[in-house]
Amino acid sequence: MWNQVSEGISSSAIGTSSASETQRKGVEEAKLKDIKVKNLLFQAIDREIMETILDKSTSKAIWDSMKQKYQGSTKVKKTQLQALRKEFEMLNINEGERIDSFIARTLTMVNKMKVNGENMQSSTVVRKVLRSLTPKFNYVVCSIEESNDLDAMTIDELHGSLLVQK
Repeated sequence: MWNQVSEGISSSAIGTSSASETQRKGVEEAKLKDIKVKNLLFQAIDREIMETILDKSTSKAIWDSMKQKYQGSTKVKKTQLQALRKEFEMLNINEGERIDSFIARTLTMVNKMKVNGENMQSSTVVRKVLRSLTPKFNYVVCSIEESNDLDAMTIDELHGSLLVQK
C-alpha cells in the first residue's frame, strides 16, 4: 500500500471507451487503495498540518507535499529542533498538575525532538523531570537521587517512584 504513495495511481484508462474490463477493474482497485492510503495519512497527520493538505487529490500528492515541507529541508529541522530544545528547557510541572500528565507532556516533547534528530538519553529526561517539579516534591526528589543511580534510571522507573512517594 505504501508503494501506492510513492508511485501514485494511473488514471489513463478512466473514461475511455477502449479500456478493457480488466483495465477498468485495475483502475478502480487503484482508486480504492488510494482512498485507503489517504485515510491512513489523514489519521497520522496533526490537525494543523491537515489544513495545508486538504486540497490534494491523491495520496501521492499529499505525500509529496509533506516530503517537500518537512523532510527535505535540513534547515527547517534544525530550526524546529532549536525551538523544541528551548521549549524542553522551559518545561515545568504546573501547580496542581498530576505527575502522569507532566511526564506525558515531557515525553511528547522528547519524541518531537527525536523526530527532528535529537539523540536524548533517558538520564537527561530523568534529570529534567526531577528539576522541573514544584518545591513540594523536594523531599521526594532528594530520596530518589539518594537511592538511585540517575544515569541508569529509566523514565518508567522514575514515574513509578514519583507515583509511590507523592
